[in-house]
Amino acid sequence: MTAIDVNSPKDGFARIVWTALGGAPPALDRLRFLGEGDPCSAFAVGDLAAASIGVAGLAIADCVAAGQGGAAPAVEVNRRLAALWFGTDFAPVGWAPPPAWDPIAGDYRTSDGWIRLHTNAPHHRAAALRVLGVDGDKDAVTRAVAGWAAYALEAAVVADGGCAAAMRDMAAWRAHANGAAVAAEPPVWFEDRAAAPVRCSAPVEGPVEPPVAGRPLAGIRVLDLTRVLAGPVATRFLAGYGADVLRIDSPWWDEPALLPGVTLGKRCARLDLRQSRDMAVFRGLLADADVLVHGYRPGALARLGLHEAARRAIRPGLIDVCHDAYGWTGPWRERRGFDSLVQMSSGIAAEGMRRFGAVRPTPLPVQALDHAAGYIVAAAVARGLARRFASGAGLAARTSLARVAALLASGPIGAPGAGMAPADAADFQTETEATAWGPAHRMRPPVAVFGAPMRWDFPAGELGTSEAVWLPRE
Repeated sequence: MTAIDVNSPKDGFARIVWTALGGAPPALDRLRFLGEGDPCSAFAVGDLAAASIGVAGLAIADCVAAGQGGAAPAVEVNRRLAALWFGTDFAPVGWAPPPAWDPIAGDYRTSDGWIRLHTNAPHHRAAALRVLGVDGDKDAVTRAVAGWAAYALEAAVVADGGCAAAMRDMAAWRAHANGAAVAAEPPVWFEDRAAAPVRCSAPVEGPVEPPVAGRPLAGIRVLDLTRVLAGPVATRFLAGYGADVLRIDSPWWDEPALLPGVTLGKRCARLDLRQSRDMAVFRGLLADADVLVHGYRPGALARLGLHEAARRAIRPGLIDVCHDAYGWTGPWRERRGFDSLVQMSSGIAAEGMRRFGAVRPTPLPVQALDHAAGYIVAAAVARGLARRFASGAGLAARTSLARVAALLASGPIGAPGAGMAPADAADFQTETEATAWGPAHRMRPPVAVFGAPMRWDFPAGELGTSEAVWLPRE
């Protein structure tokens, strides 16, 4: 596969994802990539950023057409801004977010290779330290890890409820049972792309009116059960086109380093779905939702009594889109995972190390798997909504970080070199956003859907600051 030709988006990642979403190939003629945006990487991260955002824009354009009638509008992606949005999308004014990583998180040398420990969540940190038999001192962790074989430590941490990934090269991942399973999965499992019956086939009980001009998702209710990082990226994108996004978190969850970026345009409430009262509230929200986006591992919602059939019964016509870390069919489908771990497992970090001649794992310069998966999820939602405006039927779709990793690895070699110039004032909007932490400048939108400018109705805010209720439909 060659790199994406900016004048021929059908020849690259955009074509693959759009086809997997059931999109008609001629629609790609409406998509243009402008400028350059190639972060220094062993893989074509800039191409993936532009393509995933572009496909999400194409899907929104279909919603615009549903609201206005006639042909769907053109879509333009600024490659530089697309790549920058895969990193940091805001510039604080007079304040700084907390560190993104727990001090123990990182790559460690084992007796026979490398392993990454992901310890940002307190319970994941505790699991790693229990297995290693040390306290929270990083030097002690380093010494303890050195006495383990990588695969054995990975298995032990995972078995204790933690998150870890031994570094595998690409050949080892292809030979691994889960790597092979992921490779056989489609980039997006999208039920409506084939002639199979639509799972959410009952008529929608609620508005299916086409959207208003200029705000193609106005009046659409998106129930957001996602966190770190792909799902929040998806729902942030949907909020940018007018959706009422209500994010639900448990009372004990927090991700302070990410919130100024990912809560933009959303309202955030807290519910403990293990409590009957809160579960009743959630079921009421779901009954009035148009879209459910969730990032739980397979079976997690079912264990709460919210299996797929139950969700369909509560809300006929639901657009039900989800993602996970390691895919849906392999032996690791229930494994906890994050972008940085999937990069270690899938060979990306090892290949970066090899191509750059480095002495330690060399991951992507940004969390590209998370961001690309987020825009693919958003595209699946918008594709489903455009279809539902016409038929009233719902659908289900899913993808995974591991499948996005396989997509990236199947593409061209990246551009190891000077990379892109850092973000400067010209990349940001002139208006000041009053976030919950202080003023900030938000980066300019990376995509233009003609007739539907991207903008957000709420600044970024803290978790749990809204009631678990829907806004009135306009």
